[in-house]
Amino acid sequence: MDYLIQNEDGILTFTINREEKRNAINYAVMDGLKEVITYIKEHNDVRFLVITGAGEKSFCSGGDLSEFHSLETEEEAFGMLSKMGHILYDLATLPVPTIALINGAAVGGGCEIATACDFRLISSHAKAGFIQGTLAITSGWGGGTYLFERGLRHDRALKMLIDAKPYDAQTLYEIGWAMRVYIEGTKEQALADFIEHMAKIHPSVHQAYKEIELRKWRERNMYERVMEEIKLCAKLWESEAHHTAVQNFLEKKK
Repeated sequence: MDYLIQNEDGILTFTINREEKRNAINYAVMDGLKEVITYIKEHNDVRFLVITGAGEKSFCSGGDLSEFHSLETEEEAFGMLSKMGHILYDLATLPVPTIALINGAAVGGGCEIATACDFRLISSHAKAGFIQGTLAITSGWGGGTYLFERGLRHDRALKMLIDAKPYDAQTLYEIGWAMRVYIEGTKEQALADFIEHMAKIHPSVHQAYKEIELRKWRERNMYERVMEEIKLCAKLWESEAHHTAVQNFLEKKK
């Protein structure tokens, strides 16, 4: 199974279970995320959504290029990018607190998923970054738009995107992207400690505070901005520079 879902005492954990693929996203994982998002919208027994990756090496390495490299045109790319973009928007606008439990590298689209969550807890050995620029594209699931909404200083957010490289956990904490750094191998305890006080508060309070943020996003046309970001990435996806970069990447993996 490419993903695992566990609901325990109101904590719904979605685990990307593709450790051999560095927990890269494929269409099956997309469908799994859509499944849990739909469940949360239709049920009232979930208090927190936690997203993490299997193992200790990778949270998520982004889109699985071995599966998506066959997408060549802007139209083909937009189909995949917009599908995940819609899923991430639904994730970002859920009425319950969402937590990225970053157990390992969160790069490319993996960094976008983590950024779309309300909170980011990162292992001391993990790194994260918007590395899409190394493939001659921009963030394509809305991650850049979410990053600028997460309270980082503008210059730090912009540099994180333009650097196109992974940052270590301590740097991510210092710039305000990660809320806490936990010792490698203690993610369950780190999560328990983080939600200890929040769990004592009635869920209606959580939902009310999230609505304040989501109201701001609606006023700022957040959805439209996300879709414009995705369209821009789709245009770059069609470029020769991107296809060459992907080919070089796949050659190195061999």
